[in-house]
Amino acid sequence: MSATLDISQFDYELPDDLIALYPSKERTRSRLLIADGSADGFAQIEFSEIGSLLRENDLLVCNDTRVIPARLKAVKLTGGRVEILVERIVDRKTIWAQAKCSRPLRIGDQVVIENGPRLTLGARRRDLFVFAADGDQDVREVIERCGKIPLPPYIRREVNREDTVRYQTVYAKNPGSVAAPTAGLHFSENLLEKLGENGIEVEFLTLHVGAGTFAPVRDGNLHNHELHAERYEIPHRLCEKIQHCRNSNGRVIAVGTTVVRALEHAVRKDALPRPSIGETCLFIKPGFRFKVVDALITNFHLPRSTLLMLVCAFGGTSRVLAAYQHAVSEGFRFYSYGDAMYITPEG
Repeated sequence: MSATLDISQFDYELPDDLIALYPSKERTRSRLLIADGSADGFAQIEFSEIGSLLRENDLLVCNDTRVIPARLKAVKLTGGRVEILVERIVDRKTIWAQAKCSRPLRIGDQVVIENGPRLTLGARRRDLFVFAADGDQDVREVIERCGKIPLPPYIRREVNREDTVRYQTVYAKNPGSVAAPTAGLHFSENLLEKLGENGIEVEFLTLHVGAGTFAPVRDGNLHNHELHAERYEIPHRLCEKIQHCRNSNGRVIAVGTTVVRALEHAVRKDALPRPSIGETCLFIKPGFRFKVVDALITNFHLPRSTLLMLVCAFGGTSRVLAAYQHAVSEGFRFYSYGDAMYITPEG
């Protein structure tokens, strides 16, 4: 791993008008940039044609987490407004959250959720606040009733009714994320069914995306940066499917960076992931040796972000940044509601 790995190596320029503020009219009508390591240059197709890049016995691995309406409005008992972004539901009474207000919160402060219960600040965990709910209400029910879908900060508009559907994958199942695994937003039920008919298997793991996914890297030396831990579950069935895929000369294709992190975190010495439930704070950057994932489907990520670093680690920094420059020149749409890339390693 390079001793001089620096954040400035993962920068690029993006015009504001290429940031997608709304989803495409249809999930599969987005564009797909192809960065195939065995070919020169780049190609592009409509996402609905992704089956042309896949072959029988390939295994698509998707993240079936469900985004919760994690953005809450509250007021202090003293009257000040507080914006709360739930990071994690710990149990039926306790949440970890980010909180913004005009004056810093102190241990013991109480806030009242708009149309909901009172919360008491009991502790701090690094930059997160630990709140406990008063009364008998389950915080999960409170969040579902009182919260709003937490669109990323670069989507500068109010949440609308369409977001409650389109900022979820069609296979979203297990609630717990504060951000969508956006590579999966391009799949429709019909497309998944068609891929299955062509011998492409689809299996799932769960990784609950935390708000830390949007946290900036503040230290120029990347070796000093630590990721927030995120909860994941890799079921036994998926591990069996990956074993079968390997035995059938298929490829393991990760739908999104969250899938990559979970699989590569849980890998065993035999290059297969183990069934497990846990947390990962794995920071994948250039120099990382991938053992499970053979190809990656992913959206375009912010400059200087840990997600872009993961993609560069997988596809090669110079090639990935060249692909980004090509996408900008071709008017691709960027970020959560934007277009996607299909990447295979060089060689």
